[in-house]
Amino acid sequence: MATMSEPRADLAQAPSSWVRRWLPLAKPGGEALDLACGSGRHARLLAARGLRVCAVDRDAQALALLAGISGVRTLRADLEADPWPFSGLRFDCVIVTNYLHRPLFPAILDALSVQGVLIYETFALGNERFGRPSNPAHLLRPGELLEVVRGRLRVVAFEDWYVEVPKPAMIQRLVACAGALQPGPGLAAAGET
Repeated sequence: MATMSEPRADLAQAPSSWVRRWLPLAKPGGEALDLACGSGRHARLLAARGLRVCAVDRDAQALALLAGISGVRTLRADLEADPWPFSGLRFDCVIVTNYLHRPLFPAILDALSVQGVLIYETFALGNERFGRPSNPAHLLRPGELLEVVRGRLRVVAFEDWYVEVPKPAMIQRLVACAGALQPGPGLAAAGET
């Protein structure tokens, strides 16, 4: 699996600031998908915000850390070797962080509900200067996430730049919606942070 973080380094990490910032766009009480969830830092956050979460990863030990958390169900699957486990299912929010497997892009977009929101964040070219991942096959090209959603989703926010937290890295981030943004407290909260 082309996981873009150090093995199990996410055990001690807090949820991504990018995910926290844009999560209010997700439909309250909706269905969420946390792809390549690792130990579940985002699955926990989603569930705490009242979403029903499917957390998927190939690491059974990492998924075991989510046992008993209300609102979270787990699925052990190798997203790169196994068939896509969500054919025909739709989610109000899809989260992908520190993970890149380009062949999944169409399936990820198809997994969004009519008003679904995609929150994506992973490493980009230039990260090789700072350590792992350094293989260009595992790093997004400039503007790649924008190209992935072009004509399919409405881009709400996009960044492609250097960050220092949680470690120095080149990161590409995107938030995009399948439908029109719905006015309300969630949208205001996202814009104010």
